[in-house]
Amino acid sequence: MTTDADAQKFLLSRRQLLVSGAAALGTAAIGIPRAEGKPASFGSSELKGKKVRMGIVGGGFGASFYWHEHPDCVVEAVSDLRPERLQNLVNVYKPKKTYPSLEELIKDKDVDAVAVFTGAPDHVRHCIACLEAGKHVICAVPAAMSIKECEQLLAVVEKTGLTYMMGETSYYHQALISAREWWKQGKFGNIFYTEAEYHHPGLEALYTENGKKTWRYGLAPMNYPTHCTAFLVGLTNERLTEVTCVGWGDDSQYLKDNVYKNPFWNETALFKTNKNNAFRVAVFWKGAMRGTERAQWYGDKMSFFEPDPNGLGPLIVRSSEVVETDEAGFKRTRPTFEPYQQKAWFDTDMLPEGVRHGGGHDGAEPFLTDEFIRALVEDRPPSVDIFQALAYTAPGIVAHQSALKGGKQLKIPQFDNPG
Repeated sequence: MTTDADAQKFLLSRRQLLVSGAAALGTAAIGIPRAEGKPASFGSSELKGKKVRMGIVGGGFGASFYWHEHPDCVVEAVSDLRPERLQNLVNVYKPKKTYPSLEELIKDKDVDAVAVFTGAPDHVRHCIACLEAGKHVICAVPAAMSIKECEQLLAVVEKTGLTYMMGETSYYHQALISAREWWKQGKFGNIFYTEAEYHHPGLEALYTENGKKTWRYGLAPMNYPTHCTAFLVGLTNERLTEVTCVGWGDDSQYLKDNVYKNPFWNETALFKTNKNNAFRVAVFWKGAMRGTERAQWYGDKMSFFEPDPNGLGPLIVRSSEVVETDEAGFKRTRPTFEPYQQKAWFDTDMLPEGVRHGGGHDGAEPFLTDEFIRALVEDRPPSVDIFQALAYTAPGIVAHQSALKGGKQLKIPQFDNPG
């Protein structure tokens, strides 16, 4: 459990790490302020201009990507502990080799990078093993399950100098790609408030398998926050600095005997950003609701609403000088209200022709595939590098601690300077 004292100790140890690490690794890798939208990362020059030889671990979600279709990538090897999932990877990717475990795959000297799509509690352990074996890594969400794990993962990425990317799908929602274009053009003005929702009732179906509990059994909603936090951090590059969170649960057995000691189905958090803006995040896993991953951004010049699962949107609202009289007789300006026809960015030259098609999570998978490969062959940071990944992940970890404390406002440790 993270306490205020723990957070302060972390910040002190982080500053000490930056001071000592800068001498060991060089200032180019540590603590340099960067331009908005240009997250810091570490070099991959040995792959510049070459085809990336991928290893893929995890035959569930890991089979949803397009490594085999990308012009700058070959699937060298795949692995899963379960034979049926290993066969699924073979059927999709037609790899050169198969391995029974991640530990065996990362011994392969022909593998340049590994896609880690194992259970969330294993992400840090598996990513560290890959990095220490000399492999670049793209990993499923979340990046970590505790603040301590965040610190451990960051330290190893810095030590090895290898590229880490988190495969957060919301970052490449078609609507968020549009929003980033408008943000760069200044169309929002100042975004002073954002709301993001991840509603996924029915997860109990994934809590057990063959009579055994899976890692999802009773997982705290805010330990899976990145589908929401990406909608703001991945747009404005703000950092979430404080949070108060409220949880709701019932007398379900799932909330009584889970290894996380989590009593909540649903958690709602109000974050404060480093620009003193407000951000509401709602991760709900039970109740009378329709499933969604969406956001809405309120600006002083323009607001944008992703489609609501109940049938409204996408919509743009713009400020205007038009004056109207409300039902009480008061005069007010009347913003314009217009439907937005969402552009299919996956069908544009944003992607190479080999992966220029839709995919799961609103077309995100082709973009994640391309971004990781491009970052390696072009020797540049990926969009969701280690610092961005922790800026998406850590706020949820602290939000859950706030909910356990009855909504107490807590500080969120910061792992970098957003610039």
